[in-house]
Formats: sequence, C-alpha cells, structure tokens
Amino acid sequence: MYSNKQIWNVSYPIFLGLLAQNIINVTDTAFLGRVGEMELGASAMGGLYYICIFTIAFGFSTGSQIMIARRNGEQNYAAVGPVMIQGVFFLLMLAAVLFTFSRLFAGDIMRLLISSDDIWQATMEFLDWRVFGFFFTFVGVMFRALFIGITRTKVLTLNAFVMAVTNILLDYLLIFGHAGFPEMGIQGAALASVIAEGVSILFYVIYTRITVDKEKYALNHFRTFDINLLKRVLSISIFTMLQYFVSLTTYFMLFIAVEHLGQRQLAVANIVRSIYIVMLIPVNSLSMATNTFVSNSIGAGHVDQVLSIIRRITYWSVGIMAVFVLVLCLFPSEVISVYTNDRLLVEASIPSVYVIAGALLISAVANIAFSGVTGTGNTKAALYMELVTLFFYALFIYIAGMRLHLPVAICFLTEVIYYVGLLLSSTIYLRKAAWQNKKI
Repeated sequence: MYSNKQIWNVSYPIFLGLLAQNIINVTDTAFLGRVGEMELGASAMGGLYYICIFTIAFGFSTGSQIMIARRNGEQNYAAVGPVMIQGVFFLLMLAAVLFTFSRLFAGDIMRLLISSDDIWQATMEFLDWRVFGFFFTFVGVMFRALFIGITRTKVLTLNAFVMAVTNILLDYLLIFGHAGFPEMGIQGAALASVIAEGVSILFYVIYTRITVDKEKYALNHFRTFDINLLKRVLSISIFTMLQYFVSLTTYFMLFIAVEHLGQRQLAVANIVRSIYIVMLIPVNSLSMATNTFVSNSIGAGHVDQVLSIIRRITYWSVGIMAVFVLVLCLFPSEVISVYTNDRLLVEASIPSVYVIAGALLISAVANIAFSGVTGTGNTKAALYMELVTLFFYALFIYIAGMRLHLPVAICFLTEVIYYVGLLLSSTIYLRKAAWQNKKI
C-alpha cells in the first residue's frame, strides 16, 4: 500500500508543475484583459481551438503513461524507453499533420463558429502564431508521461517554472512592446507561449541527459520506427485520445454558445475559464498520481489495494479543494480582478464563479474516480463513460445557450452535470466491472 508520504511526494511536484504551467494561461488572460474585451474573447476562442488539437496528443501520452507505469511496476525498466521514443516519433509526425491542417482550414472552421467579424479576425491573428506550438507541446507531453510513469515528478515543477518565467517576460515585452520589442498585442501572447514551450523542451532534453539512467530505461537505444509497439500503445491511447478530444470539443460548444450572447459574455467566460483551470490544478495533479499508482499497483500484483488507493487520494482531493473553493467564494472580486480592472466585467463574472465553485467540489471526487478507471488500462470503458456524460453536457448547452440564450452563469451549470455523470459512471464501474485482470 502506498503511504501518504509517497502520494504526497508524487502529487505535490505534479501540482507545482501544473500550477507553474498554467501561469501561461493566467498571464495571457490577465495581460490581454488589459488590452481589451475583444482580444480577451478572441484569445479564448483561439486558445480553445489549440487545446482541442493538443488533447489528441495528451490522450496519446496518457495511454503511454499508463503503459510506462505498468512496466515500471513490473520492474521491466528496459521496456520504458521504447514507449517514450516511439511516442515522440509518432507525435512529431502527428504535429506536422495537424499544423498543416490548421494552417489550411482553421480559418474556415472558426468562420463557421464565430459570428463577430472582429473576434474572428483577432482569433486568426492569435492562431497564426499559436499553432507552431504543436511541435513543442506534442513532445513535451511524452516527457511528462515518462517522468510521471516512473514517479520522478519533481522535474515537472522545475520545467514548468522555467516555462512560466519565460512566458511572463515575453508576454510583457511582446504584447505591450516594452524594451524596444514590437507591440504585437494578441499575436505577442501567442508568440510568447510558443517560445516558452520551446524552452520547456530544451530543458527536458538537458535534464534527461544529465540525470536519468538512460541505460536502465533504454532511452539511449534509438531504434527504427516500431509499428508493433506503436499498435500496442495505441490500443490503450486511441480511446483516451478520442475521449479528451471529444470532451474539449464539447467544452468548445459552451464558448460558441456564449460568443453568440455578445462580446461581454465571452469575456466573462474566458475569465471564469481561466479561474476554473487554475482551481482544478490540485485535482488534476492528484488524478495523474491516481492513474500512475493504480497502474503501478496492478503491475506489481497488488490489485487488492487499488480501491483503497483511490479512496485515500479522494480524501486528499476533497480536503484541498474545499479550501480552494472557500477562498474563491469569500473573495470572488479579488480573484477576478487579477484578470481585469474593469469593475463592470468583474461584477458580471461573479455569478459564474459561484457556479463553477459547486462544480469544483464535485470534480474533486469525480476526477479521482475516473482516473482510477483509466489507470486500470480499460480506456475503452472510460471513453464510453465520457461519451454518455458528454451527451447530456452538450444537450444542456444546446438548450440553455443556443436555444434559450440564457446568461453565461446558467450555461456553466453544464459543468455540474458533467461531473455528476462522470462520478456515477466511474463508481458503478469500479464496484461492478471485472477490471482486475485487464492486461496491457
């Protein structure tokens, strides 16, 4: 059984890494919030397009992480490196394909989704630079999968700190044109993020070469493309790739509905989204740890400990999130003011903040349970759960946002629906399904 100290030692660096990494999102939103509402709204639409594509790579890395963790639990360390190396090859090719697709068709896709010509134009200015980040982030998620899978997570904190500092500095210089740099506005935010992601990869490469036992994990064996290994990884990853892509695409629907409500409502949604993402960091870090601990335990033959691990991490998750939500509910104006100095925009955002506070409490349980499901290796079942839940999520957005044109705070209630559905389906699976003998 993993001790509380072991859970902490793995989860805390992931938490700090995600916190530092999400400073990019906070910084972009905060700086652009002082440029204008249109830029704030456009960065939300462009950012969500980018994230929807990115989740394909993230889904692949999640499947790779499960396999790496399983091999690590089996002490079959030499099988770790090939998963990492083949994953990097595959994701670089995928990045090239999706970059080309985005350069050719992103404008037409966003034209169908965005009603405002000004917001569409600003969104495309953002994406013209932002899509170059695919080549860096797609490789970055494989490094993250490696280090989480072998439970060496402290590097995530160091890496994300370097990336965050780089992004903050470049945002300041490129958005506003300080110190002789060109004043690029929303394009500067996109370019700053891409450069920061490139610096992140450089850090990972140097750190790995200096500190990791490359012989032990077979990271120094650069083989030709291994289609059979890729097939085994994809047998797990394909479902997480679809799961994350469909999930974020459905989330994109929320912003499409809000964009039609007006520029102010879209600006509110982007601020609340940024707060929401930051507040989810503790849960997401514990979810990644859950994934790894469950897979490692099964690999080590300790299937009987899985439910106990999930319960213990859930207690941590709820306790931490309760504190975060309490602070958010007591000081909503102060938190929102990080993103904008427009008092009317702050006041308009407060109702939505209270709604996501309720969703966050449910997510503290739902995300851990769902990560327990994926950690068993049955990513196909996880995909089915996600699809059923997202059906009701999308149905609510369609009725509340697109048909009835209800305020953005009401639209955010769909997050509550999502986490309730995910919690119920995950609990049923873990209690009733025969997941104990799943081989990967």
